Amino acid sequence: MGLTRSEQMSRIRGKDTSPERLLRSALWRAGLRFRLQSRTPHGRPDVVFAKAQVAVFIDGCFWHGCPEHYVRPRTRNEFWSAKLLENVERDRRQTLQLEAEGWRVCRFWEHQIFENLPEVVDVVRLALQEEQWTPPPSWTVVQVDPLPGEGDMEQRWMEELRNPMPRRSVITQRSTRKWKRTR
Repeated sequence: MGLTRSEQMSRIRGKDTSPERLLRSALWRAGLRFRLQSRTPHGRPDVVFAKAQVAVFIDGCFWHGCPEHYVRPRTRNEFWSAKLLENVERDRRQTLQLEAEGWRVCRFWEHQIFENLPEVVDVVRLALQEEQWTPPPSWTVVQVDPLPGEGDMEQRWMEELRNPMPRRSVITQRSTRKWKRTR
């Protein structure tokens, strides 16, 4: 007999995940020294460059609403919708509060670590070194509505983390596709 959803979810790590370990290793090889889950004025980012005031978050595609890979669970819709919104609001609050205090915040999806690790390291390096640095946009899914009719069509509502207006939506077929690991 398989595990219940609760048992499956309880096994998902909150820190020291494989994308975190992969990024930390690449940053270290690039000569960038950091602290792990060090306390900042607003939360504990996955990687912290305290002196330079750069915070790096690695967001899981399911838990934080990745526009490419978020999969709406088919059961307990109200619970999971509220959980997604709660996570997105916390991400937004932490990002905006840190940036208001002069921090540079880099947010990456877990799939970016597996698919584009050199590019991710470059974004962190630029955040550390550039005088004028602009973070890449951070679009996130905030709501998914199943559409009536045949098939598994759904409407996905997305917001940019730093500026929730305007919202954009995409109508697509529900997908559980994963990304390809290149390592």
